[in-house]
Amino acid sequence: MGSSAAWKQLLLNAVESNSHLKHSSYFQLATIGSNGKPSNRTVVFRGFQDDSDNIQINTDTRTRKVEDLKYCPYAEICWYFTDSWEQFRINGSIDTIDASNPDPLKLQQREKTWFASSLRSRLQYLGPTPGIPSVAEETSTNPHIDPSAGPVDEFCLLVIDPHQVDYLNLKSSDRLTFTSTINSNGETLWNSEKINP
Repeated sequence: MGSSAAWKQLLLNAVESNSHLKHSSYFQLATIGSNGKPSNRTVVFRGFQDDSDNIQINTDTRTRKVEDLKYCPYAEICWYFTDSWEQFRINGSIDTIDASNPDPLKLQQREKTWFASSLRSRLQYLGPTPGIPSVAEETSTNPHIDPSAGPVDEFCLLVIDPHQVDYLNLKSSDRLTFTSTINSNGETLWNSEKINP
């Protein structure tokens, strides 16, 4: 049975009904590193890319997740909404869009996402390299950013292209899986199946 991204509407409903909770815009992103081990972290939902099903995340090019995605461009997110008791596990491929990307449309999307971020959020990309030992001199600097300037090199847009979605509603005990296929016209079609919780 085809469903045109019915999972997306479930997700948008969950985001809306839990919007009064600050943590509802955060989810976990799991990747696999070159050592074959999983790595998980909390990231911020930056919306869907235009009218697509693709989910956007902002990150620093210097983080481990970017290195992981160079090794294996597949990842899974897990998003739990505490008020509505809904969980979404979404796996798929991730497009890493940094300053060196050759596609002008992707670079436009990166710039659009940069300007949609707060100045405070943009400032974090001028800080010291994440994940390495802290040096006192580095932390004492006060970076400044021109609000009209485009993205810095350290800014990276991650775009998740979902392949499968596992939806669980713990209040109703409903569980659905949504799986994507590509038809002969190159369009994404979604099939859903009710499964045991």
